[in-house]
Amino acid sequence: MTRPIRVAIVGAGPAGIYAADALLKSEAAQQPGVSIDLFERMPAPFGLIRYGVAPDHPRIKGIVTALHKVLDKPQVRLFGNVDYPGDVALDDLHRFYDAVVFSTGAMADRALDVPGIGLDGSYGAADFVSWYDGHPDVPRTWPLEAEKVAVLGAGNVALDVARILAKTADELLPTEIPPNVYEGLKRNRALEVHVFARRGPAQAKFSPMELRELDHSPNIEVIVAPEDIDYDDGSIAERRAAKHVDMVASTIENWAIRDVGDRPHRLYLHFFESPVEVLGEDGKVSGLRTERTELDGTGNVRGTGRFTDWDVRSVYRAIGYYSDELPKLPFDPVSGTVPNAAGRVLAADGSHLDAVYVTGWIKRGPVGLIGHTKGDANETVACLLADHTEGRLPGAVEPDPEAVVGHLRERGVRFTTWQGWYELDAHERALGEAEGRERVKVVERESMLRHSGA
Repeated sequence: MTRPIRVAIVGAGPAGIYAADALLKSEAAQQPGVSIDLFERMPAPFGLIRYGVAPDHPRIKGIVTALHKVLDKPQVRLFGNVDYPGDVALDDLHRFYDAVVFSTGAMADRALDVPGIGLDGSYGAADFVSWYDGHPDVPRTWPLEAEKVAVLGAGNVALDVARILAKTADELLPTEIPPNVYEGLKRNRALEVHVFARRGPAQAKFSPMELRELDHSPNIEVIVAPEDIDYDDGSIAERRAAKHVDMVASTIENWAIRDVGDRPHRLYLHFFESPVEVLGEDGKVSGLRTERTELDGTGNVRGTGRFTDWDVRSVYRAIGYYSDELPKLPFDPVSGTVPNAAGRVLAADGSHLDAVYVTGWIKRGPVGLIGHTKGDANETVACLLADHTEGRLPGAVEPDPEAVVGHLRERGVRFTTWQGWYELDAHERALGEAEGRERVKVVERESMLRHSGA
């Protein structure tokens, strides 16, 4: 093949852009060269960073600076507001590209099978995150009437949800939150937020910095019960093996032994409490029932048969994300991933699907931090390039870069481009400048398309 290798990447979040970066840094980028098109169903790129990271975490959003440098490369194009498979199907991608990489991530909530989980007032954390991050495809309002709220989970998403619920709207106003989110949070009545973890402090999946940030708000009093500080041999081994585990446990210990202050909003971290039922009355959440657990010596826990009913009026489950099934690709409903071997997609009989790859959360599940997807991308791209070198890629039928543009125009797709992102970015920054903020995020899809020059 004397022309550049044509690669389509479906999903322009960190995982997809890291895959593009890996391709650009490969030997193939020198000879015969690479030509990369990213397809994103949202009008704007950056996926999880734009629609999954809490607005008061600008440090994480700074990753966008590095991703920008990749998308600025002349070998890379962005096609936003393009849906797979509605606007471009797998057969279309095979027609225009030598290889296809799916990096569609995970934006839905993993199910929690306990009685009462479907009651009014019981929510998935992912839906709440989409609302406060200004996702264009979710409702513009959110019910925030409950004064006492439960959050189920022991990861960073649980912390994000709890922190946003416990902070005041004015604390969040300097961030990029759109006007509808600010107005919604002004009506938030939550005074108590209870975070429930099934295991102990050494098993919590919080990042040390994100955990400590809970205590930085002048309005949030973080409270931990001393009896929730417990370790067995397995827990001690975990602390010794990983510095971040020890830092998290130490922070929680310090909160457990200090005097409780008088900040107006209280955020309780409960450990060794496993949710067994969401209690209801007249179809609405009226409480939460948990079973006390205890360590079994290995770092795991077992039930004790002791139950507690907690007075809460809404429940948020933050027990993990779940990926959407992709048409024309195999799917494992248990893990919520596409079956693969080092990124090569596997058919039901174990054979590799020709020229189809995955990376990121759709590849390995929604675990780890954003930066961990770099390793996924490198592994997947290495397999793709090995298949190219060994002649296992069938090759595009219509490799002309303009062929896919013609296809989208024939379908009437209002697609956005990388230049369009710069235009939308400038508009959002102008909105922010008028209010003394860095930016104000545009929510409505039509407005995003208009300001992106779609």
